[in-house]
Amino acid sequence: MPEEATASAAPIVHALGATHPLALAPVTAPPASVDGFVREFLHNLNFELGVSLSASSVNDRYLALAQTVRDYLMARWLDDQRRLSEIKPKTVCYLSAEYLLGRQLDNNLLAARLTDVATEALAACGVSLEELREIEVEPGLGNGGLGRLAACFIDSLATMSVPSIGYGIRYEYGIFRQTFVDGQQVEQPDSWLRLGSPWEFPHPEAAQTISFGGHTEKYVDDDGVERSRWIPGWNVLAVPYNYMVPGYHNGRVNTLRLWRAVATSSFDLRVFNSGDYEEAVRAQTYAENISKVLYPEDSTPQGKELRLQQQYFFVAASISDFLENVLGDGVELEKLPSRVIFQLNDTHPVIAVPELMRVLLDERRLDWDDAWAITQQCFAYTCHTLLPEALEVWSVDLLGRLLPRHLEIIYRINEEFLEAVRERFGDDEMRIRNMSIIGEHPYRSVRMAYLATVAGAKVNGVAELHSQLLRDKVLPDFDEFYPGKFTNVTNGVTPRRFIRLANPDLASLITEALGAGWTIDLERLRGLEAYAEDPEFRAKFAAVKASNKRRLSDVLHVRDGFDVSEDHMLDVMVKRLHEYKRQMLKVLHIVTEYEGIASGRVAASAVQPRTFVFGAKAAPGYIMAKRIIHLINAVGKVVNEDPRVEGRLKVLFPPNYNVTLAERLIPAADLSEQISLAGKEASGTGNMKFALNGALTVGTDDGANVEIRQLVGDDNFFLFGMTEPEVEALWAKGYRPADFYQQDDDLRRAIDLIASGAFSDGDRSVFEPIVSNLLYDDRFMVLADYSSYIAAQAQVDAAYADQDAWTRSAILNIARCGFFSSDRSMRDYIDRIWHTPPVL
Repeated sequence: MPEEATASAAPIVHALGATHPLALAPVTAPPASVDGFVREFLHNLNFELGVSLSASSVNDRYLALAQTVRDYLMARWLDDQRRLSEIKPKTVCYLSAEYLLGRQLDNNLLAARLTDVATEALAACGVSLEELREIEVEPGLGNGGLGRLAACFIDSLATMSVPSIGYGIRYEYGIFRQTFVDGQQVEQPDSWLRLGSPWEFPHPEAAQTISFGGHTEKYVDDDGVERSRWIPGWNVLAVPYNYMVPGYHNGRVNTLRLWRAVATSSFDLRVFNSGDYEEAVRAQTYAENISKVLYPEDSTPQGKELRLQQQYFFVAASISDFLENVLGDGVELEKLPSRVIFQLNDTHPVIAVPELMRVLLDERRLDWDDAWAITQQCFAYTCHTLLPEALEVWSVDLLGRLLPRHLEIIYRINEEFLEAVRERFGDDEMRIRNMSIIGEHPYRSVRMAYLATVAGAKVNGVAELHSQLLRDKVLPDFDEFYPGKFTNVTNGVTPRRFIRLANPDLASLITEALGAGWTIDLERLRGLEAYAEDPEFRAKFAAVKASNKRRLSDVLHVRDGFDVSEDHMLDVMVKRLHEYKRQMLKVLHIVTEYEGIASGRVAASAVQPRTFVFGAKAAPGYIMAKRIIHLINAVGKVVNEDPRVEGRLKVLFPPNYNVTLAERLIPAADLSEQISLAGKEASGTGNMKFALNGALTVGTDDGANVEIRQLVGDDNFFLFGMTEPEVEALWAKGYRPADFYQQDDDLRRAIDLIASGAFSDGDRSVFEPIVSNLLYDDRFMVLADYSSYIAAQAQVDAAYADQDAWTRSAILNIARCGFFSSDRSMRDYIDRIWHTPPVL
């Protein structure tokens, strides 16, 4: 079916309803043969893009290929929409500010079983699939683990045939494209839409009007009931862009719906004709700022306001879309909890709670008690942090100015909640202040995590340790007040992208040993345990790892001019740059190794050859994080140019780490660095990806590291550092980082070398803020864990020297980590929180 017809068919069929003849008409996919694929590809190239094969560019061919793959998925997508509108099942609406999707072409080819057909068909046309793969631009819709988790989850829901819609924002520029200038991070626009996106379907006819500002007023309705109405000051349009989310080999295609902001009146011709061209498009510019950039810098009042606008914009559009277009007419609102669960992915979408209340109260005319009873069953909240500063709060002044009706609703929710707390615990004012949704210090504010906890049917952490600390340390009063509300769902990753696509040689080796079913039943990897004792299998696995290193080296050479030595241990730390992740601890290890060789105290031949690879972005306003990036690059420059350590130590920091690079780097890694301070990391998912691809972990007992270590065994994990109770005890005792500096010669030498200007052309002032921070602040106890970390790295060196034993441990890591599939995570959500059975 031509692309124009299929793109417009979805809203038409949906609007007509399941009983209309057009809605019932079958939609036929092109024949899944080489000849059929060739015809469809050439049709799209000629008649959709308007070029011949001989005159086409590589981008033309990529777009034609993407449209061809789209056509094969389209029939299934439309059929799913039709069936779901008939049977009206309970739907998971996943509300997330981020979706870090990665490239779509290979994932969709894999899901639709078209990879071999497409390869042959393109070859028949004289076109290389590999060349077209490389031209695809990764969607800039996420930042780190939160967004990648959301992408894994919607993949699993489709693969498990669970009705779901992912809702988010179609950011025009994403977060930013990271470059380095003189070793320092420079942010550039991530123009991922510059050449268009063939995977999205815009539907401007289905736009939602989203309001802001203004005031509220009381009135008496026709039944004599006093009600409130919101008189907005201004509004924008939310235009939906649909993406297909195909399940793996099951014919199921779910939907990801992203919203773009546009002005309701974008162009004033009268003003334009008067010569004021800027003013003529001011409304358009102001509106479009909402979906311009992921996580705008919020150190200014304007930045904070824009973030809140973004959050309300997408949840209001999503709730309206579900109620109007998915739920449809004729459904009693009291039955809404049987039709939908809105999953709040962290605090970003929590403003959805008062928005649903506003819709039920002001638009659907329910009374308060009924509306609140419904709302409390329709939301569940996932907390992704243990850091108090990461639990969002919004000033009452800002909320009142931007969303006055929502603030009124929040105040009443809080008032009734605190009444219930008093009934239960009496007039314990300290408890009341601690539990109030409205915080008073340092300014009057709304605590969004508290609102989500009060409103949510369930609250979950994302690893066993995190969930326990969430109950015991972060929200203990709420756990006591709501027995049974808190639960755990340990994170997971999709094996389709992070093994099948990212590591095809390993996937083939696993399939050769276990058969094909492991891709949707990752616990079958347990069968590899026996193969860990097989010398022939270990040799094949070692060959796969070596091949992945060569592939990575080829990618980095073209991308960044870097080379990776196949005989080096590949020691990798990739994650958001934040002090609690402790990239500084890794830097101190590298400086210690370098200083030992450069000073002559350690023979270069005694040091295990290693290539250290970092990947990390720092938030634009996070100055210390950006200084640490500068230091990593400065250390790398000195180390890489010093002939004394040549062949032994190398430091690489490829800029703009993303999913595409992760798919090349993770399969090649030997050692996974998961070194956060115990009690600070919620879960992590990078740790799971590395383990499932045969990297051993050096890590603290933090987040999901705890579960990884329990599963793979202490012999196959390098544990170091304080436990969470030990961290608390040291804080209580009075942590003095300078004492550790004075007591450890290696630590002192490493810090002194940084302070001396050795990595800054002799300028001691460049990294002085980092040194001072370590010696006199060190909130995340880098210096306290340094000695234990260095000892663990010595164990790593010794273990890596026995390559056969290391390979055995790597295989056991894969075999024992099947638990970390996002399919298992989804089953846990379904069983413990959502109660949404698959529709087969």
